This record gives sequence, structure tokens and C-alpha cells, in this order.
Amino acid sequence: MTSEGLRVNDQLDVNIQDAEVLAEIEMMTNLIIATSEADGPLPQQRIDEILGLDDEEA
Repeated sequence: MTSEGLRVNDQLDVNIQDAEVLAEIEMMTNLIIATSEADGPLPQQRIDEILGLDDEEA
């Protein structure tokens, strides 16, 4: 049997149209990457920077 014509349902392969959701996903992805690369807990200032907050918003 060939795989031609078979379609695999990949739940992670989605087309997201909502710009706000995409921005949130990008922020969380950046936060996860920064956390995984850090030697310890991220300082609040670094978290705020990743989330796009300035000192007045934090």
C-alpha cells in the first residue's frame, strides 16, 4: 500500500489567523527558550523584556 492519498491528522499543524494569539504564542515561546537556556531563574527584568513590558507597565 502506498502512502499516496493517505492524510495524517497532525494536531500541531494548524493555521492560526488571530494576530493576538500569534503574538502571545511568540512571547511564550521566547520565554520558554530563554528559561531553558538560563542557568537559574530568570530575573524579573529579563522576563519583562521578553514580554515587551517597560518599567512603567511592570
